[in-house]
Amino acid sequence: MNGEIDGLSLDVKAEKLDQLKEIFPEFFSEGKLDFAAVKEVLGDDQLASPGHFELSWAGKGDARREIQKRTSATLVPDKAGSINFDTAENIFIEGENLEVLRTLQRSYFGKVKMIYIDPPYNTGNDSFIYPDDFAERKEEYLKRTGQTNGDGYLNKLDLFRKNSKENGQYHSVWLSMMSPRLYLARNLLRQDGVIFVSIDDNEQPNLKLLLDEIFGAENFIAQMVWSAGRKNDSTFISVSHEYILCYAKSLSTLKEKSVTWRKRKEGLDSIYKQFEKIRKTHKTDYEAATAALKEWYKNLPDSDPAKRQSHYSWVDERGIYFPDNISWPGGGGPDYEVLHPKTKKPCAVPSRGWIYSDPAKMQEVIRDNRVHFGPDETYVPCLKSYLADREYEVPYSVFYQDGRASTKRLRQLLGGDYFDHPKDEYVIQDLIEIATDKDDLVMDFFAGSGTTAHAVMNMNRKDGGNRKFLLVQMPEPTEEGSAAFKAGYKTIADLCKARVTKVIEAFENGNNGKMDFAKSEQKLGFRAYKIQVSNFKQWKSEISDKDELLKQLEEFKEPLFKRPDDSFDLLNELILKSGLTLATKTERRETSDEVPYYIVGDELIYALEGISPELLKDVEAIKPRRFVVLGNLFTGEKADETMTNWRLQLEENGIEFTLI
Repeated sequence: MNGEIDGLSLDVKAEKLDQLKEIFPEFFSEGKLDFAAVKEVLGDDQLASPGHFELSWAGKGDARREIQKRTSATLVPDKAGSINFDTAENIFIEGENLEVLRTLQRSYFGKVKMIYIDPPYNTGNDSFIYPDDFAERKEEYLKRTGQTNGDGYLNKLDLFRKNSKENGQYHSVWLSMMSPRLYLARNLLRQDGVIFVSIDDNEQPNLKLLLDEIFGAENFIAQMVWSAGRKNDSTFISVSHEYILCYAKSLSTLKEKSVTWRKRKEGLDSIYKQFEKIRKTHKTDYEAATAALKEWYKNLPDSDPAKRQSHYSWVDERGIYFPDNISWPGGGGPDYEVLHPKTKKPCAVPSRGWIYSDPAKMQEVIRDNRVHFGPDETYVPCLKSYLADREYEVPYSVFYQDGRASTKRLRQLLGGDYFDHPKDEYVIQDLIEIATDKDDLVMDFFAGSGTTAHAVMNMNRKDGGNRKFLLVQMPEPTEEGSAAFKAGYKTIADLCKARVTKVIEAFENGNNGKMDFAKSEQKLGFRAYKIQVSNFKQWKSEISDKDELLKQLEEFKEPLFKRPDDSFDLLNELILKSGLTLATKTERRETSDEVPYYIVGDELIYALEGISPELLKDVEAIKPRRFVVLGNLFTGEKADETMTNWRLQLEENGIEFTLI
């Protein structure tokens, strides 16, 4: 391709070198990195010694080379498998996730706020793709694998296999699978973005070291422990927990922005609901209302999340509160008289002194009825801390969530046991709540059953947000004879898409009859895509033979392998390789003489099916930033002259002309 549209994915190595050159231009000589200059500027003490600490494994060099590979593959729309394709901003991609991550580098570089993944735990029974090898032309791929599916999608189904513990490089294979994916995923995060990775004891130590290497140990935020319930079939210890590791793209950026993570306390809605009942019954009899609220807490089962807030059990005209500390932080506070409102005697002074240095300030707070007094002056007064003002708390690094509950809910949603050990959508929803704002993009490239999409939609329903999800799921085959296979789910991608679809339908209907789905006010949906070889021929640069060069020049008179039945497929490849996101708004129009063209994002116009003088007039009237056109649409003896005239005329109007 000519112009600014590159037919390959982002060159990650070149991008990183450009970033380094911008920060340290003195490290480069004639465009090349000069290690002598690096050593001279930084000094020996800043360079790693030959015996420095690092994570090493068999195949690490190959894994690093995977990062540098570029792809010409594209993503084609699957409108039939989508919901509200034209208006949806959510994305579902079916395909091998390393190859998909490569295709997304240009369009989504630095645009994702949060990534959550639940990769294979490497238990010895996990199936995943290895080795990774996708940097090849279409014919080479077909020759190597001997297959594509009926639509030509690069599914790579033949490479799914189990990484057995008997494999002598058991851990190395897993690390080689994870390393390039995590590296490319980091590129997609915003500077204030974060990643959460679920794992268990099989690979937790190795994953921690790998994430330290890729994200930087200085960007480690926390390792959370999820207790999922006791297992009584264990021989020695009931291992009932797993981990979620969290890293920032740049922890210093989060600190500069004064970002704090808080989550809403559990059980609040049921507390407020009960409080409304009590208030209707007891009205302004706050003593009776307090007694009723305490009795309600007492009768709750210990497993009820509202029980954790049982210290908020007092009631006044403002609402629910608990008597909080009124003493000076650290001790040494003032000592003055505070009279009890009933006995009119001085109250006991807290051992650390009063919280307010000015007695007048204390009297002001007392008059505002924000001080809780005991039965008499022998009790130290307290400050009223209201539940409505303390709804959010710092997330705990250790939490309990019954691992069986999510399996039960997924069974109810899909109508059968089709997926083993799905992640809990409420756990991921909590992560989304603390780490994202209402318009952020959340990505999951090990999408599994689609839990992350479910969690995003749940969170949007909860706070009225408009977060978007981007899911990637490999078309891993379900086992023949399994319940999922018998139900028509031939791949995990099929099952994932079905789960997301059913969640959307349940929200649109308000309730699916089995689970609680409040009706969504938003128009929900997703755009589905599948990975496919490029529509465009790729230029071979390593040609030394003159005849072969002439042959290639002749072939490139037609830049496409074949013209797609729907030019919208071609448009999406160009959008992706222009650096625009898949959710970019597109509009198909026709000229007065019925020549179709596309307006993309109000800034670009693509002509992919034909040209005419009327098209030129439309482009000049719309005044996009750029006009992109297939070169072979200019035909006839004066094709070159016509093309030159179009270019000059558009550029005179401030419109960039790009030829493909």
